[in-house]
Amino acid sequence: MQIRRQSIITLGLMVFTTMATAVNSSTASAEEGHKVAVIDVAYIFKNNEAIKGQVSSVEESLKNFETEMKTKRAELQQEAAKLKTFSVGSPDYENQSQKVALLESKLRTDMARKRKELADAEAAIYYKNYKLIAEAVGKIAEANNIAVVFRYNSEDMNLEKGESVIRGVMKNIVYHDSRLDMTEPVNSYLSKVLVAQGAASRR
Repeated sequence: MQIRRQSIITLGLMVFTTMATAVNSSTASAEEGHKVAVIDVAYIFKNNEAIKGQVSSVEESLKNFETEMKTKRAELQQEAAKLKTFSVGSPDYENQSQKVALLESKLRTDMARKRKELADAEAAIYYKNYKLIAEAVGKIAEANNIAVVFRYNSEDMNLEKGESVIRGVMKNIVYHDSRLDMTEPVNSYLSKVLVAQGAASRR
């Protein structure tokens, strides 16, 4: 396990060196008086293939669960329908009523448990990958003597979508030199590290 982790770290450092060089050539350097940069974190989460694969896995689990729950709901309805075949207050009615209540309770418990499980899995994806993004930003910033990295939204406003316009109007950064954008270098760094981690976990 230690060897696998070491190989991932080594690859990460190799990729970082390449990315830092790329940023140094495309981003304004300290000698030019620029010590700030920007990054679109949302873009990375939406477009990084490795992250999208992780999210898709959770979404697939959700779809499978919903299919399973649909089957169980149908079973519950069938058991509930049987109540109509018994006389209210009879032993058979009471037994069937208890069975339906237990099935319904279990269904609700299973749904709550699975939803929390999937929500936690999705949160873990964003947490883990944001930590990697922050790590990459820190290393590239240090290599290029960048003092501050601002988060910004590169999404273009769409007049046909009100939410898009509102997000555009509320942007904190109205203009930036494209050479200050480290989104793509960080995205590339993240992709290579995640691919390396995936390969190591399969060994």
